[in-house]
This record gives sequence, C-alpha cells and structure tokens, in this order.
Amino acid sequence: MTFDFALVLENVPNIARAFGVTLGVWAGAVVFGSIGGFAIAVARRWGPTPVGWLLRAFVEVIRGTPFLVQIFLLYYGGPFIGLSLDNIPAGLFGLSVYAAAYYSEIFRTGFEAIPKGHLEAADCAGFTRAQTLRRIVLPEMTMLVLPAMVNMTILMLKETAVLSIISVPELTLEVSAIGTAHYAFVESFTIVALLYWGLTDLCGRAGRLAEARFSRYRFSHS
Repeated sequence: MTFDFALVLENVPNIARAFGVTLGVWAGAVVFGSIGGFAIAVARRWGPTPVGWLLRAFVEVIRGTPFLVQIFLLYYGGPFIGLSLDNIPAGLFGLSVYAAAYYSEIFRTGFEAIPKGHLEAADCAGFTRAQTLRRIVLPEMTMLVLPAMVNMTILMLKETAVLSIISVPELTLEVSAIGTAHYAFVESFTIVALLYWGLTDLCGRAGRLAEARFSRYRFSHS
C-alpha cells in the first residue's frame, strides 16, 4: 500500500471548504457557549433561587448525556415540538448549548475560588459592586479559569466531528465521503488527523500565550 498524494491534492478544494465549515461552527459555538455559560454562572450565583435550581437542572442534563444523543434528538426530534432547523444551524445551536453547560461550570468554580478576603477588602475600600466585579472578580476569575477554558475549547473542536451524524458538511463528513468514493480512508483520515492536531496545537499555544500575558498584566497592575 502507498499513500496517494494525488488523491489528496485533487480533493484540496473540497477539504478546504469542509475545513472552513468546521472552523465556523467551532468558533460560533465557542463564542455563544462562553457567553451563555457566563450568563448561567452569574444567574446561578446571584440570581433568584428558583432560577438557580432550573439552571442547575439544565446543566446536569446536558453534562449527563452524550453530545451525540443531544444533537440527534435536536435535529430529528426538534420538529415534534415545533423546532425545525437545517443541519448547520442545528449543529451550531446544539454545540453552543452543549458548550454553555460546561463553560458555566468552569465560570462557577472560578467565582467560588476567589478568596473571600479579596471581596471583603474591596468592600472596605469602598468599591461599588460594579467596581468589585470589574477590578477584582473578573480579572481573578479569568486567571483561574483560563487553562480549563482552553481545554474545553479544544474539546469543542473535536466534538464538531459528531455533527457529521446530521450531515453538517464539516471535515469528518467530507473526508468520509472521499474515502468511500475512492476506497482511500488512510489518506483522507490522515489529513483530517493532521488538521485537527494542527488546530489543537495552535489553540493550546494561544492559550498559554494569553495566560502568560494576562499574568504579567495582573502583576504589573496589582
């Protein structure tokens, strides 16, 4: 057996298009998921108790079931409750909801890890709640949750492969089609593995760089 480079080259446009879909869905899910997760964490910590109970139940359900089952139910079961989405919007929505549940737990633990003495010192200094949030809570929480956020973001990239189950034209679906058409699964999935590895490595490096720069900023302004 030999690795057929010609097959890879002739399918570069299709692979690049699918790669763009993967990037778009991943980026959108990370943005919407982190915003939603932050809102859930804030509501659970400072919102009314009944709201906290409902959000906790939501998070437990999402974290307690496989993403494959969730996206399958959303896409194929959604029309039964009046929620009919095309494959890409359904994939983006499902992945964003999944991400929000996990990001919310990261933010929640970040809030809880802030030393109470820092908050008490802010009160003694006469900080308003908004000033405490902006100058104490958010900077310290960011430092605490950044590694976990990077890890979760990398996991979200890998979860985009699951969207092939609802025919989202992302990387895994495209290379599966190429492999089936040409009986060249080794070539096609090797390219996929390299692309995912490259994105994962890039994301990890960016996270470490952000953590280092944020640490220097915090210490220089402390």
